[in-house]
Amino acid sequence: MNFERKNLTDTQLLDLYKRLLKPRLIEEKMLILIRQGKVSKWFSGIGQEAISVGITSVLGKDEYILPMHRNLGVFTSRDIPLYRLFSQWQGKASGFTKGRDRSFHFGTQEYKIIGMISHLGPQLGVADGIALANKLKKNGKVTAVFTGEGATSEGDFHEALNIAAVWDLPVLFVIENNGYGLSTPTREQYRCENLADKGVGYGMEAHIIDGNNILDVYNEISEIVESMRTNPRPVLLEFKTFRMRGHEEASGTKYVPQELMDAWAEKDPVDNYKRYLIKQNILSEAQDEAMKNEIKKEIDDHLLMSNTEAEIKATYEEELNDVYKPYDFEEVKPSGEVEDIRFIDAISHSLKQSMQKHSNLVIMGQDIAEYGGAFKITDGFVAEFGKERVLNTPICESAVVSAGMGLSINGHKAIVEMQFADFVSTGFNPIVNLLAKSHYRWLEKADVVVRMPCGGGTQAGPFHSQTNEAWFTKTPGLKVVYPAFPYDAKGLLNTAINDPNPVLFFEHKQLYRSIHQEVPKDYYTLPLGKASVLRTGNQITIIAFGAAVHWAIETLDKNPQISADLVDLRTLQPLDKETIYASVKKTNKVIILQEDSMFGGIASDISAMIMEDCFEYLDGPVKRVASLETPIPFTKALEDQYLPKSRFETALNELMAY
Repeated sequence: MNFERKNLTDTQLLDLYKRLLKPRLIEEKMLILIRQGKVSKWFSGIGQEAISVGITSVLGKDEYILPMHRNLGVFTSRDIPLYRLFSQWQGKASGFTKGRDRSFHFGTQEYKIIGMISHLGPQLGVADGIALANKLKKNGKVTAVFTGEGATSEGDFHEALNIAAVWDLPVLFVIENNGYGLSTPTREQYRCENLADKGVGYGMEAHIIDGNNILDVYNEISEIVESMRTNPRPVLLEFKTFRMRGHEEASGTKYVPQELMDAWAEKDPVDNYKRYLIKQNILSEAQDEAMKNEIKKEIDDHLLMSNTEAEIKATYEEELNDVYKPYDFEEVKPSGEVEDIRFIDAISHSLKQSMQKHSNLVIMGQDIAEYGGAFKITDGFVAEFGKERVLNTPICESAVVSAGMGLSINGHKAIVEMQFADFVSTGFNPIVNLLAKSHYRWLEKADVVVRMPCGGGTQAGPFHSQTNEAWFTKTPGLKVVYPAFPYDAKGLLNTAINDPNPVLFFEHKQLYRSIHQEVPKDYYTLPLGKASVLRTGNQITIIAFGAAVHWAIETLDKNPQISADLVDLRTLQPLDKETIYASVKKTNKVIILQEDSMFGGIASDISAMIMEDCFEYLDGPVKRVASLETPIPFTKALEDQYLPKSRFETALNELMAY
């Protein structure tokens, strides 16, 4: 192995060696602790340390790094106290996740490290968002994100590279090609000769680097990063390396040919660099021994600290309180003139006034810039706010949602427009596994609103008509808003944007241009989790949201003899149980109308809650009315039959007569 020191001093060379030694010695200690049953799981990076150490040593401490579970050198090179790492791995309070997640599944703003989720791919999109925030700030910072050769097959990898290339984002995409995705060799993962070749397809600069040579890593990354700071752009790096242990210790390495293990053992990044330093009279055996003893003592001392730390005690209060970032609702009362506007105008006005209020707010979506979006909601926004804040995106919902998370991490607010709510399925993973869980896992907010044009009644067929709120109401960590009127839409969207938690904001397409109302021209907010009682009565409670509210109003207008409370939920998560229960206890009968199909819908949960908590007040069964158990069809006759509007009146009268 050839080492070129270039202009590095002896002190710098020794510092790199010490940084290499530290994760290696920690790993060796972990392997002992695993055999002793003191550590439950370990993902070894032995043989790959030069990549983590080299890159982290080049980047400034204020530049974000997104590592994987085999990048211990990133954490140690950022000088995280070892006892905190040990406590993290043991699930103790001095770690970074309060015992809620394991190993390297955590992040820390203090050290500018954003940890992985097991789905791997979304962190590449997060890096895009962090880099986009840096570019907006014009601060010249670079973001590095790690992935393995296995994850380059994921769609998120390709989406993230494409976005970074199109937007000229200063991201180092680091591929650690270690030969195996768990047990699957590279020949069964891709057919190109080098993964760096994939960069060409995205118009991206790419390099292949010896991942076991610390000086090659350090020197080449130093040149690349310096160039990226003055000429922001993405760069794809493929590091040739090898994993000397199993995917994790329990899996072993029996599937790897012994001759391959032997060949890579000769390329050990720590041993070879040590021999080079000794040959150059920069390091002596005595110095090496002293350095190792110093690190081993640090390891033992910090292990003792973590071992003597008390185990975490579980409390309902702390667990439930950390699902969402605390947010004190800021009430801004409506004032001034009102204007009669449509639902769609209310959404547009909210977005515009929020963009004026929050200079760090970015809107992303397909065709939303000059074109103004599929429904023209952002028409004219580019002229007022610029293309830097109103971003057309490629068709890649997953990476765009992840980029929203990256913007949030790096001090921005993000709105992601789904062209149709149906399309959110291709961005589902980062919503439910990244946005929803980040605050619970390591107390990091996800300041992202996902706008969801949804619903039937426009003969748009199975792929453009779903109302899929139930996909998200069951996921702790998400907030779900679903207004039925322009006044509510504007005030609730303003609040959703202010709220630092992830919000799914449903906008029924049929209401866009069919419903209008007098709405204040000025900015105002409405609280999430507060239902609206549109009509009051004493015979029955009707619960609905979205377009179903208007169906209920039409039905009551046709049946003036029915004295009903009509509760418009407005927000599905958080849910206003107090208003629901108060109405049920007054009327003693309840019917729930939803547009979604019945099974698994939120009406089922509301029904169960009422049965459990208000059973003694009921004079009849809780009735649910919903769409058919089929996908939503295209032809008007079929769609009319599918939707529950025509069946609601019959069900209502049956329950009244019970």
